[in-house]
Amino acid sequence: MTAEEKLLKALDIKYSYRLAKRMEEKKTNPLLGYRTAGSWAELETGDMLKAEMEEIGLSDVRKDEITVDSWEFQKAELEFEDGDSITRKFQLGAYQTQFVTDGKEEMSLVYAGRGTEKDYDGLDVKGKLVLVDINQREEWWINFPVYQAYLKGAKALIAVQAGGYGEIDEKALNAQDIAGPKEAAAFSMSWEDAQILKAELKKKQEIRVLFDAVSNVKQNQKTYNIVGTIPGKNKERMILLSAHYDSYFDGFQDDNTAVSMMLGIAKGLLESGYKPKNTILFCAFAAEEWGVVDSKYDWSSGAYEQVFTAHPEWRKKVIADLNFELPALAHGKKDAIHCTYEYVKFLKEFLKETEDLKIPEAYPEGIEIQAPIETWSDDFSMAIAGIPSMVNEFSTSSFMETHYHSQFDNDIYYDEEVYRFHHELYGRLVLWLDQLAIVPLDFENVMCHLGKSVSEECCRQTGASFEELQNKIREARELGQEVYKKIEQVNQNYKKWLKEGHKEEAEKLYNQMRTAEQQLLTLFQKEQDMLVRLNWHDEVLFPQEAVQNNLLYLENAIVYLKEKDLKSALQSLYKIDNNRYAFLFEEEVYNHFTEYVLHQPKERLKWGADRIVHHENLYALVKKMMEKIMKESQDDVFEEEIAYLEMVKEQQRRYYIHDILYVMRAVDEMKEILQETKEEMENYGNTESISSDKGRRTGKGKKTADGMF
Repeated sequence: MTAEEKLLKALDIKYSYRLAKRMEEKKTNPLLGYRTAGSWAELETGDMLKAEMEEIGLSDVRKDEITVDSWEFQKAELEFEDGDSITRKFQLGAYQTQFVTDGKEEMSLVYAGRGTEKDYDGLDVKGKLVLVDINQREEWWINFPVYQAYLKGAKALIAVQAGGYGEIDEKALNAQDIAGPKEAAAFSMSWEDAQILKAELKKKQEIRVLFDAVSNVKQNQKTYNIVGTIPGKNKERMILLSAHYDSYFDGFQDDNTAVSMMLGIAKGLLESGYKPKNTILFCAFAAEEWGVVDSKYDWSSGAYEQVFTAHPEWRKKVIADLNFELPALAHGKKDAIHCTYEYVKFLKEFLKETEDLKIPEAYPEGIEIQAPIETWSDDFSMAIAGIPSMVNEFSTSSFMETHYHSQFDNDIYYDEEVYRFHHELYGRLVLWLDQLAIVPLDFENVMCHLGKSVSEECCRQTGASFEELQNKIREARELGQEVYKKIEQVNQNYKKWLKEGHKEEAEKLYNQMRTAEQQLLTLFQKEQDMLVRLNWHDEVLFPQEAVQNNLLYLENAIVYLKEKDLKSALQSLYKIDNNRYAFLFEEEVYNHFTEYVLHQPKERLKWGADRIVHHENLYALVKKMMEKIMKESQDDVFEEEIAYLEMVKEQQRRYYIHDILYVMRAVDEMKEILQETKEEMENYGNTESISSDKGRRTGKGKKTADGMF
């Protein structure tokens, strides 16, 4: 029986399910759940997971201490007496802000529509609770209306789910990362409960309510990432499996089933008797949902701290991170593995060789590989640290709009067949990775996508050197292709020799690849540092793309203004950097959530630090143009606005030239390391075969005891 067959037989899906349910036991809010960053519930769940790792037989089980901002939500209850003298009582959810009442406190409550600046016209909210409707997927994030209410003097904002999230039921509450200051307090109310309040508020502008809440935020607190290992022969070379154990509500899918699947795979490997060649790490991350006050990048804090402060040495030792999110249900007709560009080719080959795995009926369109990774989960923090990472598909399904981050994230939608498939798929992937002599990073792919991302038209209009850059990219792409061919050859021979019993030759080949592998991992980290950028909506871009897009939007806005089409011009400006928020919120709100990205220290920005380089502040222009559109006059001339945008366009043009030059320097650095890696691998000559007579002496064809075959 092969190692794969033994693993598949040993996997116990019911064990994983039971562990996921056990993780629901500790909760700071007895009615709603919540196991949040640095809370006693997170700490005690971490202790339980540590004990579980020890129970199943993992080695070197430990708690790695990290520092995060903590949040503990105990309760939020609102009472009021309606017009029929009936006392109504509502349970509220909460966001990561500071708000503690002295028992039940009487307060006034008012309704402020969508919570934009305009919604406060003629409305006095000082010292009051403010009820607003919100759709965070299609409109704006929670921090903007919350901070707007705070600046208007509100005691706290209560957000009503009006689509976007929690759509499964009118009773649904929701929680997301606040991405704002802790003193701007925020809570969540269901659509159903809010309609009762709104009915009363139609009769009078404000009503008196009793509010009882305990939501505590403490900065710079200790929590723990929980780590266990299966030691390998090569102790300093590692494969990492990860998932986060903090949650909103009970968090059955997000992310209990991911943590328990990770440990289910660990248990299966141990019980199958597999002896890995590399150390396999299992890490349950704390503080993924939130972990830092007043930062745009306030999630994935636990993972970031693990690789940037607790164990930065992992960056040169871990060849892959398999991160898991919501793996116990299907998120569409097609499953996917999201990975960094450099792992696409290897994973496609892995899927071809694992076609014997039964794909669940829930995935009639099969499974594919997608790149690049997104910022939604811990794999992004891993990648920018220099650890090639991947995550199962989880972010594109209707579940994200219906159940995600609500009290309806429970086991009603548990799919055992899908869960088993993911256990088997990623368990086999661990075995595949363990059979490699050198990390399978393909830099041809990232260079190919970089080349496609550069606009020839934008280069022509700005004077940036398109041809020179494309030539450099082509040279780097060709080098990447040559290096990956050598990587494939080395790994094929290594696996073949292990299978045929040529252990000495396999070990020699493995040792010869150590320098080349360090060069490849160094190059991967440099590529992440130099070429991975974000826009203001947390999408992953190459360095020149943000300005490239801005130039297109600016040109469109100028053309529309010349045609006196003010509405279309504004729609173009809406897409530039952070300027969509200039349309709806006052300038202090806009400035706060712009400046805290550009001028906060790295320890507050974490994985987002230095990923946004430029910003164009169009607040005053947008407001001026909006005033004109309200006049509905067809006689306006927009010469001032056009002149201003031409000036902005010239500045963006300079940025673009600078960005293209920067990318060229980055590609040159990558080419240099690729050339060194190519030469390093060539030093060991042809590794294609071992003579047949030596094969007979070493027992050619014999199955190895600890191999994959």
